[in-house]
Amino acid sequence: MLQLTTVPEKAPESGEYVKIEFEKGIPVGLNGKKMKPLDLLLELNKIGGRNGVGLVDICENRCVGMKSRGVYETPGGAILYAAHEMMDHLCLDRDTYHFKQQVSLKMSDLIYDGKWFTPLMESCMAFIDRTQETCTGWVNLKLYKGSIRGAGSYSKYSLYNESIASFTTGDLYNHKDAQGFITLFGLPLKVRAMMEQQVGEGQAVVASKKLKKRPTE
Repeated sequence: MLQLTTVPEKAPESGEYVKIEFEKGIPVGLNGKKMKPLDLLLELNKIGGRNGVGLVDICENRCVGMKSRGVYETPGGAILYAAHEMMDHLCLDRDTYHFKQQVSLKMSDLIYDGKWFTPLMESCMAFIDRTQETCTGWVNLKLYKGSIRGAGSYSKYSLYNESIASFTTGDLYNHKDAQGFITLFGLPLKVRAMMEQQVGEGQAVVASKKLKKRPTE
């Protein structure tokens, strides 16, 4: 049945590395060679196919309401998706990345339902294009028996800063600053819990009763 993909059990034991270059979210290079997106995808189909990548067997929801089982081979698409996601993780802030996930799901529905040429699709694409303005760089991946693992990435627009993220930070960030942030961030929950305890209802009361029932250690 399979046309593009080798079953993972028969894929090479050594696996294979690929390096994909992006410019504003668009794949433009593969393993050091500049390529047009379509040619790049076709080459990734070959590379991913021989490593058992991109074989999908799902029970999906059709537009008309019924469920249908589908077996898909998408080696090149799976690799590009993984690489692009790594680039997004590197270059997008948390709020933008999370909202982009929601927009991507809606776009998937629109495409699946054949609604590409619609005002909503155009609006979603405008948002996506804006998020990709800084997604320029490269991503390394290792393909091994059906799996795709990250093996390094780089972008001059990267928001990752090791000097801030490490436990030995400098003057820019003090870990003690988190104490005040945690207090303020959790204040609405604390106020709600106080109200629930006062009226004798809610999750805070249930949690308090469970704690009282625990045996003493």
